[in-house]
Amino acid sequence: MSAAFSPALDKTARRVFPRHLIQVPLDLIVLRFGVPENLPGRCIDISEAGVGAVVAGEVPAGQQVAVEFRLPNLGVPVRTRALVRYQSQFRCGLEFVGLTVEQREMIRYWVHRSTFGADGWNKPATGGIAETSNAELPDPVADLPSRPRRRLRIARRTLFLLLTLILVLTGFAWWQWQRSWNELERQPLPSASKVRVPSDTINKRIVSKIEPEYPLAAQAAGAEGMVVLDAVIAPDGTVKSLRPVSGTDTLVRAASDAVRSWKFEPFLAAGQAVEVETTIAVEFRLH
Repeated sequence: MSAAFSPALDKTARRVFPRHLIQVPLDLIVLRFGVPENLPGRCIDISEAGVGAVVAGEVPAGQQVAVEFRLPNLGVPVRTRALVRYQSQFRCGLEFVGLTVEQREMIRYWVHRSTFGADGWNKPATGGIAETSNAELPDPVADLPSRPRRRLRIARRTLFLLLTLILVLTGFAWWQWQRSWNELERQPLPSASKVRVPSDTINKRIVSKIEPEYPLAAQAAGAEGMVVLDAVIAPDGTVKSLRPVSGTDTLVRAASDAVRSWKFEPFLAAGQAVEVETTIAVEFRLH
């Protein structure tokens, strides 16, 4: 697999959202000729607009992909679509496409948590807690007046309820996204259960054929001409149904009675016998 440089999709403006370093596994799903391919990788930075990643494969700029990763300390993974903005030496930039409000709030929550800590206070410098025993750690809540403490507890409960709601809505959004993505992945080929075959082709595949009887009433009336029938041939080569297209009623009945007994060589599509539609013409001439 080539790791050639893929230029950026376009010149983007200065980033609106700051990037935050992160090291978590990432899965990338790319559709190649309608077939999904899973490429493992790793997130290296993240923002509300997208992620930077190192991926074990080449994904050209402009390709739309599905991306899945799990933020640390959050139980629900983030699954969404993204647009490849650039790719170079297995490193690529992915811009989120269709990120839901719940997923964006999850990213914001993780950024806030990683920046300020789980309790909303600024993280101390490295070694500040490691050098102090648990008994010596100050309780920031206990040092606050009663009203601020109560507000802080309410804020924590509100955050917990909000996170629970986000998880529920994210699960529902994931279900909807998965259904939409499955429809995208299918991209079914044209149905091979019934195909249209030209009349000259089907005539070459006749195995057994009974010539129609010229009705005496039609001969006496001097009726002659071409009878055209639309036919459906079953996978086993028998005539499944007939529909008259042109011809007098007397001649159509005679032609239909004969054609129903015809046998054809089964028509194959992708190695399997399939039902086909065709046109059969029967000519009646007095002389």
